[in-house]
Amino acid sequence: MAGELVLIIEDNDTNMRLVKKVLEFRGYRTSGASTAEEGIALAVEQRPSVILMDLQLPGMDGAAALLRLRAEPETSGIPVLALTALALKQDRDRFAAVGFDAYLTKPVDVNELSEQVRRFCDRRTLDT
Repeated sequence: MAGELVLIIEDNDTNMRLVKKVLEFRGYRTSGASTAEEGIALAVEQRPSVILMDLQLPGMDGAAALLRLRAEPETSGIPVLALTALALKQDRDRFAAVGFDAYLTKPVDVNELSEQVRRFCDRRTLDT
């Protein structure tokens, strides 16, 4: 289903533009934040279908932000996908243990990005 809102929390402008461009081309609406704190506020306000979050953010990191999102009733059920340059098995295990629904490695594979977002949007539509 097209038109779902995807919140991107990413402090690198180039990565933000790329992800937004790919998702908007695929028919998604996007919103962006460059800090975890701003992203949490937008998530509570906008209630996106999916959140894509960089792990290495200024101030609060992505793992701490995820814990805050999971603690808020308004955002606890939103799928959150980690965006990271860390791709070792122990990193993936750590992301899962913290509670990320999935992860995407940087540099982002645009086809995988679109597929993961679609999969979580579809799953969320079925759950509601």
